Amino acid sequence: MSSHAFNRPPTEIAPVLVAEWWTPFEDFLAKERRYSAYTVRNYRQAFDDFARWRGGAPDFAALTARDMRDFVIEAQRRFDRRTLHNHASGLRTFFKFWMRHGRLKNNPLAGVPLPKLEKRLPKFLSEDQMKLLLTGPQRLRENETIDAATAWRDRLVMELLYGGGLRVSELVALTYGAIDFETGVARVLGKGRKERLCPLGAVALAVTKKFRDEFAKRTAPASYLLVNGDGSRMTVRAVQLMLKRYLALAGLPLDLTPHKLRHSYATHLLNAGADLRLVQELLGHAQLATTQVYTHVSVARLKEIYAKAHPRA
Repeated sequence: MSSHAFNRPPTEIAPVLVAEWWTPFEDFLAKERRYSAYTVRNYRQAFDDFARWRGGAPDFAALTARDMRDFVIEAQRRFDRRTLHNHASGLRTFFKFWMRHGRLKNNPLAGVPLPKLEKRLPKFLSEDQMKLLLTGPQRLRENETIDAATAWRDRLVMELLYGGGLRVSELVALTYGAIDFETGVARVLGKGRKERLCPLGAVALAVTKKFRDEFAKRTAPASYLLVNGDGSRMTVRAVQLMLKRYLALAGLPLDLTPHKLRHSYATHLLNAGADLRLVQELLGHAQLATTQVYTHVSVARLKEIYAKAHPRA
C-alpha cells in the first residue's frame, strides 16, 4: 500500500461489506461464542477502523502480511499499544472465522509482529481502603442522602464484587436462583458461558440475606438480585456510576472501576497465603498466567514492607 494511504481521510464503509463480512461474524460472536456486548462493540470498532484504512471496501481475500505490517505501523500513530493489541486480536479472530468458512485461505495477521505491551500491574485497594469504601452507603443513609433500600443495595453491589470476586457483568446477571443460601456459594456464568462456583464470604452473604428479606420486591429464582427503583435490572453502567459516588465519598481515585474490586479480592487472597491455582479457579481464569499477575502485586507489596522495616533494606 502506498504511503499516501497513511494520511487518507475518514472513508465511508460500503454497506455490502458490513452485510457480507461483518454481520455473519457478529452473529457468531454474540450467539455462538456468547461474547459480551462490550467485546462485540470493540471488535466492530477494529473492523471499521481497518475497513476505512483500506478505503471502505477492502478485498479481504487479497490481503498480505505486508499489508498488515503497514497497518500496524500506521495504527501506532493513532492508538496506544494496548488498543492496537485489542484491535489486532479482533481482526485475527475475524480472519480465522472466515478461514473456517472457506472465504479466506490464510490469516494475513499470522506472524505479523506487534509492539510490546508495557507491563502494568493491576490497581487495587488496600484492606483499609476497602473498609472505608464499604462504609459509604451507611454514611449516606445516616445523612439521609439515600434511603435504606438503596443503601443496602449499593453495599450489596460492593460486597459481592469484593467478597465474591465477580466481574461486573456477572454481578448484574446474578439471580436469586443462582445463590445457595445454605452454603453461601453462587453459580456464575463467566466468559464463554463457562460456569463456576463462587464462595461469597460470610459478610457478603449476610448482606445478601438482609437485602432479600427486608427490601427485595421479587425473590423468585429467576429474579435479578440487583434492580433499580422501578424494578428493572441494574446495568453495568449503573454500577460504574454508583461506585464513583462512593469513591468520591471515600476520597479515593475516581478512575478505579468495579473490576479493581475484583483485583483487590485476588490480591488480598494471595497476600493472605491463598494458593495461586485456587485463586485462578475462583476468578474463572482459563490460563494460570492471567492470575500470576497478582503475584507480582503481592511481591511488590512485600518488597515495600521490607524496604520500610528492615535496617539493611
